[in-house]
Amino acid sequence: MSSSSNTSIAKRARTKAEADFATWLMMAKLGGFDDLPSNAQSFLTNYRTRLETMSEAESTALAVREVYSAYYSEMGGVGAAPELKARTPTTGDKGVRFQSGPKPRPGLSVARHSTRPMIGKSLSALLIFASMAALIVAYRFLTQ
Repeated sequence: MSSSSNTSIAKRARTKAEADFATWLMMAKLGGFDDLPSNAQSFLTNYRTRLETMSEAESTALAVREVYSAYYSEMGGVGAAPELKARTPTTGDKGVRFQSGPKPRPGLSVARHSTRPMIGKSLSALLIFASMAALIVAYRFLTQ
């Protein structure tokens, strides 16, 4: 198997491991530990045991590494799972910014802008309903 194939498998395994571990951890915190698959329960039990001797960040990183290694071999990776750089959270101006909704168009008053779309939407729905009813009546009339 080629190196690029192993790298591709490693990236997919790492992404899946991070997502699955976060999901399992959340489910366990919400009281769904018993509903998890046995392998997930095993990883979480090891994670909880390690929390007694190390920080949460270290324990989480180690747990994700274990899940990643298991997924890597399940996905067909050859040999030991390669070390991939862990994703680091972004800080400062490089983070994701949430955008607000669309800005009102200039020149429209607030009252006109807020009521006009509602009338247009209900009128459109009424026209669609009336058209559908007319089509059904016409179809029944023509088929009899």
